[in-house]
Amino acid sequence: MPHRLLGNNRDWAAAKKAADPGFFTRLAQQQSPRYMWIGCADSRVPANEITGLDPGEVFVHRNVANVVVHSDLNALSTIQFAVEHLKVEHIFVVGHYGCAGVRAAMRGVRVGLADNWLRHVHDVRLRHRKRLDHLPPEQQEDTLCEMNVIEQVGNVALSTVLQDAWARGQKVAVHGWVYGLRDGLLKDLDVTMDDSATVVQVFANAFKRYPRVADDAGGDPAEERFDTPDGGA
Repeated sequence: MPHRLLGNNRDWAAAKKAADPGFFTRLAQQQSPRYMWIGCADSRVPANEITGLDPGEVFVHRNVANVVVHSDLNALSTIQFAVEHLKVEHIFVVGHYGCAGVRAAMRGVRVGLADNWLRHVHDVRLRHRKRLDHLPPEQQEDTLCEMNVIEQVGNVALSTVLQDAWARGQKVAVHGWVYGLRDGLLKDLDVTMDDSATVVQVFANAFKRYPRVADDAGGDPAEERFDTPDGGA
């Protein structure tokens, strides 16, 4: 089986070189992507292919359920490298419908060691349960996929990396997208954050699209999400 992959690689490299003789020479000289992709580790969501980009055009970080938390030095180091050294202009947090990690968090299914990581998604579900619990099961999972992306966009925007970049006037925006496995299309969740002043309002407005139970008059966790000094993340 590994030999087949090596053969595939040789075929791909030969075809690429035949179509563009200078491709690998240019690729080896410099990495200068404009985009960073923070996505799920799911093998069905290849960043380059679904966006029509070549290697070298997008800087990628992936993990289970596309989570970004302020204790994850792996993710933060990757974001810092992308922002401060590669000077990316756009960071996309991209979830996908049918995400097994989101499904496990939504249904309370134990999967093993990853349960500790998926606790972050479970917390998103608990925080917005009154916008989820009244929905049909299949709609709950799709909605939680979107909500999880929105939460992670907020986490990226509130990271010291982005806050420092905006403070020094660097132009970099954070976006939230969801990919559909059934149709291959990306959906823009319209939660773009491009400076510190936009974060709270964009975040609160995003969750207002998901109605709460009609007779519930309680406070809105989405609007309170960033009220604490550390951003509540």
